[in-house]
Amino acid sequence: MTAETQASPTWVVEDQVAAAANAAPAALASSRGQRAEWLTRVALRLDEAGDDLVAVADAETHLSVDRLRGEVTRTTNQLRMFADVLDEGSYLEASVDVVGTIGGDGSQEIRRFLRPIGAVAVFSASNFPFAFSVAGGDTASALAAGCPVVVKAHSGHAELSRRTAAVVNQALDEVGAPYGIFGLVEGREAGLALAAAPPVRAVAFTGSLPGAEALMSAMSTREEPIPFFGELGSVNPVVITPGAALARAQELAAELVASFTLGGGQFCTKPGLVFVPSASSFANAVGERVESLPGMILLTERIAQSFDAAAGRLRSAGDVRALVHGAADDADVRVPVVLTTTIDNFLEHSDALLEEAFGPLTLLVEYRSLDEVITALARIGGSLTTTAHSEPEEDIDVLVTSLAERSGRVVFDGWPTGVSVTWGQHHGGPWPATTSQHTSVGATAIRRFLRPIAYQGAPSHVLPPDLTDAGLARLPHRRDGKWVRA
Repeated sequence: MTAETQASPTWVVEDQVAAAANAAPAALASSRGQRAEWLTRVALRLDEAGDDLVAVADAETHLSVDRLRGEVTRTTNQLRMFADVLDEGSYLEASVDVVGTIGGDGSQEIRRFLRPIGAVAVFSASNFPFAFSVAGGDTASALAAGCPVVVKAHSGHAELSRRTAAVVNQALDEVGAPYGIFGLVEGREAGLALAAAPPVRAVAFTGSLPGAEALMSAMSTREEPIPFFGELGSVNPVVITPGAALARAQELAAELVASFTLGGGQFCTKPGLVFVPSASSFANAVGERVESLPGMILLTERIAQSFDAAAGRLRSAGDVRALVHGAADDADVRVPVVLTTTIDNFLEHSDALLEEAFGPLTLLVEYRSLDEVITALARIGGSLTTTAHSEPEEDIDVLVTSLAERSGRVVFDGWPTGVSVTWGQHHGGPWPATTSQHTSVGATAIRRFLRPIAYQGAPSHVLPPDLTDAGLARLPHRRDGKWVRA
């Protein structure tokens, strides 16, 4: 049965949102320990169901079994990581102030922390059917925060979404999580209704700019505005300096090809724009590695059609030539493509050449000096990542400043397609990479679904448990501005 015939009717969306809103008080009252138990039980059940889920995912997405198994592991590991985040407790940003407050004698002390914002909507991504989907990082961080979640399934892996949701609900039921803490809806109209539903207090979205614009339009009808945490398009520029190209052109070429073709080029961190010295052998080295690569089936026919259209527009943007493309003997597959142009043509046609081609394509821009690269970078909007490959003796301070201005993560002598799930990770960037300053990967992704509240002069019996003296004794926090360990 197709995703279209499974689209959720309006009443289903209303019921799921109502159930989530009804679960919000119980979620707010839950302890950090209880929520950690929710997450670890979901992780356990997903691990147990992994083989069956991977088989469904492989049939729907055409991604390899090995890749999908690794993604299941990443998904369950990040669920467990958020359980650790809850146990550690510093994410609450708890603080107590007496000195300097009104009276200064403790009668009007201020106690502050972060509390959950309420029910949230999560929109699944096409390219990570586990890690950015039904039980992915957005869902994990929202549940950790204490927010009920309604997920809008992605049509590219609809059956997997249903099966995963069943596993999640089973696990949550087993540990006594509140009814309505998690739900699933399907279909475009259901997604628009979900984003506009008054009980929803925030929306997390990973996908295309047009998809985000449709949701933001639906959200504009709301009487009360809410945060929209969107992760959108990104070309992720890479700069290879003259020194790096001279010292390791062959090595860098091999690594670029591996990076921009990984997962069919369908990573939001794919290096889609690479600045290379015009006099180097780098471009030829890339071409030699691409021409023998096989084609690949992209996630959906719609993505494949969009890839073809974007590649065509890039090729027609002035002096652009196809350096090479891989071999294919099947109309259903798309071959890796490497385009090349000059820095002068890039500057003249930068608007057209900065379009993201979601798939196995990268554009090499040949420059004469790093000053030209700095000028070109000023034309580029926000990206999730920027990358610099250089040699120790090269002065790249100005380059690094420029790269940091337009991305959320600067990678040195590496490639951006690997995104670790850690406390220090930041997966975001200036518009149009994302719509906020928050990360969607890593421990601090939880911050999206929390809001600060201060209690001034509150009697101890009305304080939330984590802000009582007994609660603070178990939390790292600040007291009169000084850090206090748990």
